Amino acid sequence: MKRFSSLLAFALILLLPVASAGAAAPEPAALFEAKTVADRDSTLTALEAAAPGDPAAAYAAGAGEFFTALEILAGGLHRHGFESPQSFMLPLMRLPVPENPDPQPLTYDGFRAILVAFRDRLEKSAATLGSVPADADIGVEVDLTRLGIDLNEDGQIAPDESAAAIMASLSRGGGAPDAAAPALTFRFDRADGYWLQGYAEFLMAQADFWLAHDFSNAFDGSFHMLFPRAKLPLQDTLVPPDGGMNGGMLSAEWRIADFISLVHLVNWPVVEPERRQAARRHLMEMIRLSRENWKAIRAETDNDREWLPGPQQKGASSLTGLEVGEEQVQAWLAALDMAEDLLDGHTLLPHFRIADKGINMKRFFEEPKPFDLVLSITGPAIAPYLESGKILTGEEFDQIQREFGGAGFLTFALWFN
Repeated sequence: MKRFSSLLAFALILLLPVASAGAAAPEPAALFEAKTVADRDSTLTALEAAAPGDPAAAYAAGAGEFFTALEILAGGLHRHGFESPQSFMLPLMRLPVPENPDPQPLTYDGFRAILVAFRDRLEKSAATLGSVPADADIGVEVDLTRLGIDLNEDGQIAPDESAAAIMASLSRGGGAPDAAAPALTFRFDRADGYWLQGYAEFLMAQADFWLAHDFSNAFDGSFHMLFPRAKLPLQDTLVPPDGGMNGGMLSAEWRIADFISLVHLVNWPVVEPERRQAARRHLMEMIRLSRENWKAIRAETDNDREWLPGPQQKGASSLTGLEVGEEQVQAWLAALDMAEDLLDGHTLLPHFRIADKGINMKRFFEEPKPFDLVLSITGPAIAPYLESGKILTGEEFDQIQREFGGAGFLTFALWFN
């Protein structure tokens, strides 16, 4: 579980890959080594201006835009007194945001606005990274103890807000970031740009899926477990007087109750169907980028502090302790094919209650109906999407899983993207 938590942490926090810039742009090092938001933003603005004619500047700017998208999310959460549930069940809500002694009130519309700003910044990042030519010569060292985001909106990027410190906090299961986190230095190249762009698409898919629906009932009825002092409708009734976290979600009875309420209240009408359709397109683009990523990785002839090494780059990763072999790469490419077939409706997703039909996931996204989590699990809500055809079997997926050994498919999937 510790390895899983660590990988989930870096899947959420990620990194800022950058490249050497030309004379027209500032040194990208100033972007990811900045100690203040003002300095970082000034450098990012200059890199964005140089990006159209400078692939290295575009690479750095796109990564910086991704980086600031995470800061938009973290800052919005902090502003309203977010307290992480420290649960893998709510992955985007695991950021170790510092305590805010004087949080601002939060409304449903305000929370949607945070998600929109986060999502739109990710879209800008993906577009900028996508403008970098495939044959661009990219390569730079990045120390994750010097790369950070402003978690508490004080305008500073402190050591305990570094990517390394945040990752260390998440791998321990929560708590304040650790300023003494071990140094992690990597050399990022063109392949890592595809990797980061793919993660931007993945996070956009999540944000668009939420924004496609009206989840105001879930917000009003359960989000006080995340924002216990932000004046949500049931704060005075259901939040304990101390309003404290009292440990992780599963060690606080009142948060367990509120999580059950959240599950019950995931019965969301569709209000922006185009966003649910967009979520599928983002996932399809993520699959395409993952293929491009592995194509670029396998073409590399060096082995220099790789963020994601290929089979030819021997040695265990300093981040995960895992080594990538050809069998894992082939299994991952097969998993991408499987996911693409599901999202295209060529293969149907099985349901445990129905033997002769499966769920057409393309229609699930393209023909959106109210999303009811419980009724999707039990069957009624997925009935409109059931079809006869080729159904994914457990054996097909098990065959892929076996290639990933003891670390497991999910561990590699969080790393591979």
